[in-house]
Amino acid sequence: MAGKAVHAIDCRRIELDGIRYVILRESLFEHLCQQAGVPQARPVSADEPSAPGFELDRASLAERLVRRRGAAGLSQAELARRAGIRPETLNRIERGRTTPDFATVRKLVIAVNAAEGEQMSLESSTASHREPDDVSRE
Repeated sequence: MAGKAVHAIDCRRIELDGIRYVILRESLFEHLCQQAGVPQARPVSADEPSAPGFELDRASLAERLVRRRGAAGLSQAELARRAGIRPETLNRIERGRTTPDFATVRKLVIAVNAAEGEQMSLESSTASHREPDDVSRE
């Protein structure tokens, strides 16, 4: 019984706000869509705000980034510094004016995750070093 050769797909995985994404070469994506009989939407540039669904994705990314940055206790300037991007760029991303490339998203995710980890460590060490209150002493 001769079968087709199975090849591994070269891709990268990333999780943003609990949603997992897979990033793969565009040519492979096109091939997979063709094999599955799925029509592809017309490619759009990051500067094309009128693309269907594009504003929603941009707004969703902006909203999640603002929420996570706030939860991590970071200012825009501090997150930009930690991520190694310009504060103006972060501001445009958070206002939904631009969509970052993968490298920028990755820098932001790493920086926010690190800040959240630091905040959790600080909170747990603060909680373990608290003095018992007066009620528990009685």
